[in-house]
Amino acid sequence: MAIKRPEPINQEIILDPEKTILSKTDKKGIILYANDYFVDICGYSVGELMGQPHNIIRHPDMPKVVFELLWRRILDKKNIHAVVKNLAKNGRYYWVVTDFTVDTNPTTGNIVGLYAHRKAAPRHIIDQVEKVYQNLLDIEKNAGFAASLRYFVGLLEEKGMDYDQWVASLAMAAPKEEKKKGFLAKVFGSSNNDSSGGFFAKYFSNKDNA
Repeated sequence: MAIKRPEPINQEIILDPEKTILSKTDKKGIILYANDYFVDICGYSVGELMGQPHNIIRHPDMPKVVFELLWRRILDKKNIHAVVKNLAKNGRYYWVVTDFTVDTNPTTGNIVGLYAHRKAAPRHIIDQVEKVYQNLLDIEKNAGFAASLRYFVGLLEEKGMDYDQWVASLAMAAPKEEKKKGFLAKVFGSSNNDSSGGFFAKYFSNKDNA
């Protein structure tokens, strides 16, 4: 049964930075499992979530091009990290950094599903990403999806990065106040020369402790 999407309201849900939102879907994005913290934050019951497309929690402030790049990478059987604004059942929103892991059949190599581990997105990342996402949404509304995709690809090419690397670069650019508090060492790892893979491996090192 399809679930009616809520009307968004401008109220943020502040996530516990020590907890992980975990879900598993099939290769089409249909929810097969959601952990307790996922249920607590999104507001849907386990019964409501099972069998639903994962985009049930997609916020309308998310540009379509982000998911286009995400799915291109997933279909290429590559893991990816993404900064996503999600929509709870009550219309409130919450920001996460998501670690998508592709699950493949060991015999055929075909994609059989996806695991997603989500943690609270640091505020300095949200501030930077939100500006770009707003521009992408504006282009989508006024010039269409293709124009928005061209703009985003051009932006990433100018930076010499793919989406994953761009997100990692934003994470490394923590404000001085947070660096003084040992923000990078505590949350992401201490090396400023870390690659995106190692960088987020540190970030999600406790991802199973939901």
